[in-house]
Amino acid sequence: MLRAHIVKVHPTLVAFLLLLGGHTTLFAQGPVPDAPQPGVQPASATFVEPRIEEPHKFFDKWNVALFTATGALAATDFAVTRANLQSNGKELNPVVRIFGRSTTGLALNFAGETAGSMGLSYFFHKTGHHKLERAVSGFNIGASAVAVGYSLAHR
Repeated sequence: MLRAHIVKVHPTLVAFLLLLGGHTTLFAQGPVPDAPQPGVQPASATFVEPRIEEPHKFFDKWNVALFTATGALAATDFAVTRANLQSNGKELNPVVRIFGRSTTGLALNFAGETAGSMGLSYFFHKTGHHKLERAVSGFNIGASAVAVGYSLAHR
């Protein structure tokens, strides 16, 4: 009888690769290539100025919503993973498996994941990469949602 082996790839990696493969404009941080140079008149009168992102505070409404969703999904992932491990389930992520031997270690893993996501977002904010700043939370939210869904489906 042929058995199918399930290999679990970390959901964050999957989300990151999907985003990288389909959206190369996420990394564009400079001016529009066809934009005229300062002091040079455009060739036509229908030229539209490129939209330039205004600076924003790190904890604006959008980031607060993203960080709240990140934290909520991490807490949900923690609760579902802990319940599965206590009912003799197996952690498939080898990194989390190291921390998952105790409730405290598991909680520290998910708290560290959330803090790391916020830290990386802050780094991108400070370096002016505002699209990446928000994408980090999106990756984390997607990865946690997939992990929660998988854990609930395999109870």
